[in-house]
Amino acid sequence: MDKDTLNVAVVGAGYWGKNLVRNFAAAKRCNLKYVCDLDAKLLADQKKKFPFVETSTKLEDVLGDREVEAVVVATGVPTHFGIAEKSLEAGKHTYVEKPLTLKAGDARVLVELAKEKGLKLMVGHLLKYHPAVSYLKETIDKGGIGQPYYMYTQRVNLGVVRQNENAWWSLAPHDISVVCYLLGSEPVSVAAQGQCYLQKDIEDVVFATIKFADGKTANIHCSWLDPHKIRKMTVVGSEKMVTFDDMEATEKIRMYDKGAAIKHDITTSYADIISLRFGDIVIPKVPSGEPLALECEHFIDCVLDGKPIRSDGIDGLRVVRVLEAGQKSLKSNGEPINPEDF
Repeated sequence: MDKDTLNVAVVGAGYWGKNLVRNFAAAKRCNLKYVCDLDAKLLADQKKKFPFVETSTKLEDVLGDREVEAVVVATGVPTHFGIAEKSLEAGKHTYVEKPLTLKAGDARVLVELAKEKGLKLMVGHLLKYHPAVSYLKETIDKGGIGQPYYMYTQRVNLGVVRQNENAWWSLAPHDISVVCYLLGSEPVSVAAQGQCYLQKDIEDVVFATIKFADGKTANIHCSWLDPHKIRKMTVVGSEKMVTFDDMEATEKIRMYDKGAAIKHDITTSYADIISLRFGDIVIPKVPSGEPLALECEHFIDCVLDGKPIRSDGIDGLRVVRVLEAGQKSLKSNGEPINPEDF
C-alpha cells in the first residue's frame, strides 16, 4: 500500500473494544475514522474521549465508506464470522478479536476469502505480542534451551464467570496460540477433561493435553474458579528450562540451567545412566511495552508495508480447530480428538 496512514474503523466499543479504540486512536500511522456499536451510550462515551472520531450504530455506514481501509472486529464471538465476512467482502483489511470464529469451517471461509481478495486477516492473539513471549520465541529458536520437550500453562482466577462460553473457549485461546507459536509444530491430538460446578453444561475448569506432530506435548489448565490468580507458562528443554510469569511486575522470565542427560557408555552403572544438572537461575532483562499497543501497531505496519502478520488467519484457524477438538473431547470423557477432523 503506497501510503503512510491507515484509515481504521473499530466495530464494538464494549468490554474489550474500548481498549482497541484507545490503542488505535493513539497508534502511529493510524487514523481512527469510525467507532461503530449498537449501543448509543457507548458511542457517546467514545465521542467524548475522541471527538475527531465518527460514530455510527450501523455497520453499513462503516463498510460503505470508501475511505475506511481496515476494520477491527471486537464484538461478541458469535458475531465475528458474519461481520468479518462482510468486511472482507467490502474490500477491507480485517482484524478480529480472539477466537476468530466459533467453527473451524467458518474460519476457513474467512482465510480463503482474504486470500482471494488479497487482504490482510489478523486475529487478536494478544500474548504473541507480549515482549516476554517474543523473548521466549527468539531464545527457543536460537537453541537457548536445547531441544524443547514439553510445556504447560496455567491461566486461573476467581472470575469472570461467563454464561455463554466455558473456561476452555474463554481462556484457552491465549495459551493455545502461544503453545503452537513457541513449540513451532502442528497439533495432532487434544484430550480435555473438565467439570461444570456453577452452571449446567458450562465447564468452570479444564485440563487439556495437546500432542504435536513431532512428539512435543503441552498441558493447558484454565479456570475461573480458583483461589489463585496465575498467568504462567513453563517450557522444558533438553538443556535448560524457562518460565514466564505474567503476574510478576518486572522479573517475568526466569531461565533455569537445569537438565537431565543420558549417558550411553556401556560401562555406566544403571544408577548413573541419567545424570541431573542443577545450575544457575538467570533473570534476563526483557524489553517493556504494552502488548495490545504492539499488536495494533503490528497490524497497521503489516497492512501498510505488505508484511506477513504474526497472528494471521491461518493461526486463527489453527486455534479454532484445537478449541473445537478440545470441546468434543470434553463431551467425550477426555477422548483424544484430532484437530484435523474440523
